[in-house]
Amino acid sequence: MLEEIRGFCRGTGQPEPETQGQVVRCVLESLALRYRQAVDQLELLTGRSFHGLHMVGGGIRNELLCRFTANALARPVWAGPAEASAVGNILVQLIALGHCRDLREARSLVRHSFPLDVYEPDPAERPSWEEAFRKFSAICAAGGTAG
Repeated sequence: MLEEIRGFCRGTGQPEPETQGQVVRCVLESLALRYRQAVDQLELLTGRSFHGLHMVGGGIRNELLCRFTANALARPVWAGPAEASAVGNILVQLIALGHCRDLREARSLVRHSFPLDVYEPDPAERPSWEEAFRKFSAICAAGGTAG
């Protein structure tokens, strides 16, 4: 994977990450920028504006990813629960067994059972993330794949 990342960077005229920390940062920043791209596309397609992003699953255990995502989006990130697949499975079973009336009640149960971590964007970081997104979008438009 390391050589794939370096090769992609080389092929798209970007500096190649050399240290383990640089590789991790490259991956996390790329994920955050891809989330921004997906949210922008979703807003364009739906005509709706989203005030933030609710992230679930194991990735939310990575605080840096959540912070990068909030900064890339320039919107809050609400993170939780980490075990979303298992929780979803349990909720479906609770509904099927009649312990929850419907999806609305099941969602309320989750909202009151699992804490959310909130990551606010840092306004001081906005210019650098906007520049990174401009570069990321240009690379994607030129045929580089981001995900």
